[in-house]
Amino acid sequence: MGVTGESLRAVIEEARDGFSRERRILSFDEYLDLVAEAPARHCRDAARWLRDLFDHYGTVTLERPYGRFTRWNLFDLPWEDSAGRRDALVGHEALQADVYRALSNFVRQGRVNRMVLLHGPNGSAKSTFVACMMRAMEHFSTTEAGALYRFHWVFPRGKGSDAGRIGFGWGRDDQGPRPGESYAHLDEGAIEAKVLCELRDHPLLCLPGDVRQKVLARLQDSQDCVPDTLSKGGPCHKCQTIFEALFSAYRGDLRKVLAHVQVERWYVSRRYRVGAAVIGPQMAVDAKERQVTASRSLAALPPSLQNMALFEPFGELVDAAGGLLEYADLLKRPLEAWKYLLLMIETGEVSLTTSTLAANLVLIGSSNEVHLDAFREHPEFASFRGRLELLRAPYLLDWKAEEAIYQAQVLPGVRRHVAPHAAELASLFAVLTRLRKPATDRFPRPLASLAGDLTPLEKADLFALGTIPQRLTAEQSKELRVGIGALWHETESQVTYEGRLGASAREVRGVLLDAAQHPTYACLSPFGVLEKVAELCARKSEFEWLRQDAQAGGYHDPRYFQRVLRERLLDAQEDHLRTATGLVDESRYVELFERYVANVSAWLKGERIRNRVTNRDDPADEGLMKEVEKTLSTGGTAEEFRRNVMSALAAWALDHPGEKLSHTVLFPRYVQKLKDATYAERRKHVVAIARDLVVLVAEDGAGLESDARRRAETTLENLIAAGYCRACARDAASALLKERFAETK
Repeated sequence: MGVTGESLRAVIEEARDGFSRERRILSFDEYLDLVAEAPARHCRDAARWLRDLFDHYGTVTLERPYGRFTRWNLFDLPWEDSAGRRDALVGHEALQADVYRALSNFVRQGRVNRMVLLHGPNGSAKSTFVACMMRAMEHFSTTEAGALYRFHWVFPRGKGSDAGRIGFGWGRDDQGPRPGESYAHLDEGAIEAKVLCELRDHPLLCLPGDVRQKVLARLQDSQDCVPDTLSKGGPCHKCQTIFEALFSAYRGDLRKVLAHVQVERWYVSRRYRVGAAVIGPQMAVDAKERQVTASRSLAALPPSLQNMALFEPFGELVDAAGGLLEYADLLKRPLEAWKYLLLMIETGEVSLTTSTLAANLVLIGSSNEVHLDAFREHPEFASFRGRLELLRAPYLLDWKAEEAIYQAQVLPGVRRHVAPHAAELASLFAVLTRLRKPATDRFPRPLASLAGDLTPLEKADLFALGTIPQRLTAEQSKELRVGIGALWHETESQVTYEGRLGASAREVRGVLLDAAQHPTYACLSPFGVLEKVAELCARKSEFEWLRQDAQAGGYHDPRYFQRVLRERLLDAQEDHLRTATGLVDESRYVELFERYVANVSAWLKGERIRNRVTNRDDPADEGLMKEVEKTLSTGGTAEEFRRNVMSALAAWALDHPGEKLSHTVLFPRYVQKLKDATYAERRKHVVAIARDLVVLVAEDGAGLESDARRRAETTLENLIAAGYCRACARDAASALLKERFAETK
């Protein structure tokens, strides 16, 4: 369909209708009607608006092995398209809750009396956290719930010899605006001068303090706490000067003064630094002022204003007024460059050359731990500590969450096939470098010994998947499962907390990108990832986490990380290969365990169970139960093991009412043992098919008999369906033949 002039005009008309629908320009009386309709929405400061921003997009509750967390949806950027959502914040639910708590405290107190300082290691998503907030601010300000308003002073053109004087009552033919009249909606051609308020002051600040108090008192029932900026504050110096001149010229007629007020809706913009600004570690005060009365655009102001020196403030504090100001890497600035924040945070004001700036905004800073440690030793730290809300932003310890970062931000830009487990290995490596060996003296005795025996890989899987090591007994498994939360929170109160040191997402992102260009592999191969991990681990002089002393069990040991990651990869590839051969129906061992559970339930209750073959009710099959228990190597007595299985089922049912039970999820290690036992009998056949698969891909099947070729082709098709390509399927089979199947004939 072609574009016509009519269709273009329709778009223009729609834009004009949208301007009116959004109520972009209002008179002061119209704005008062808006306030009366929704006082809670229109009588808020920056802190309340930001808290409402969090509430607007809602929350979800996340169940993790280490606890239940609330996630604020705004950090998922739900209004963005798929490309925009790549920049969403992954994890950090605890930090989200801390920031929300800080904003709520500001609201309860009626003022912002602290700077929120996010601190953590380099690359721990502090900037991403604030960037998501600012993107949400932009979108929220376009909604009705997030509408923001400011005001300007408007002066209309005069008549005849009194041009430029209208509105002040000294012209012979014009004694100022008539009752109910407003200049807010005048056409541009009818406006002689417009004076802007750079601080985007709240329109209610146009009212004198005593009048404003009465207005707010009538709205008090709808407010849990009226912000100090409205109840005790006032307009900026320039606006106050204009108000006083008008008030005197109109002999105290407030309605005539307010006729010059034009209320305008404004929108947050990071690009244009409107309500959201970022300050780097520079050496300058962040607000200044300059004289504006010499401007030709303001030459038409009435004489009583022309004779006054009007100044306008400018700078980052002004740009962010009404919203959020980020001090990126705050502690990299010399202390003298931001010492003024002591008074500003305490009083909400900054002294300028001719006036005092009272900006309505929330301050949020960021710092790495090295600079924060140094600042703690500074004599001035005690003065600042009470004015800072220190919130920790550590590296992620959940490798599934870490993997989500690379799935969203790295893999879409890789122009090659991505082999299974490539991102998983990179994520596991990152988390392994961050984990610390549990201190047994911090836990009760049963849990202490279990925690002390955990390897880094077991701890990583415990946090991310809730997977209990297979070597533990049922009673030990239960004890460890209950203690996951205690392990997760073990070092929260310590300066050297878990997640402070380790490989950052930036470094691991580089590993993945380098592996994607590896000349040996046709795709982003997990083997390429392992090679690039080895290269990264060789750069000890560059990274502190590589210079830590290795601890028992493999903690802080890069060689251990590489070894267990390779074993993890081969385990997964062997499992995929065995499944792809189709030698055993995937559901058979799951069905076997389900039959075992059904028989155990009947045995404990003394009930009979329906025999599928004879269609009769028989006693529980003792032979089946013993056979399964022998395969599982349960340890202890059979009765104890059976009761533990049923207890686990009952506990799961209580925690997941109405959900369908998955034995694979609840008992993964038992199901895996049955699976391994089933395939052990067919290992030789799997090895033969692996050899044939390599020949099929590398040599186009030269020399293969028809049956062998058919089995290899079927296996390759199944692997491709599971996410492999021909090249990475061959690489996997070759590695298994070399490292796992070499002795199998």
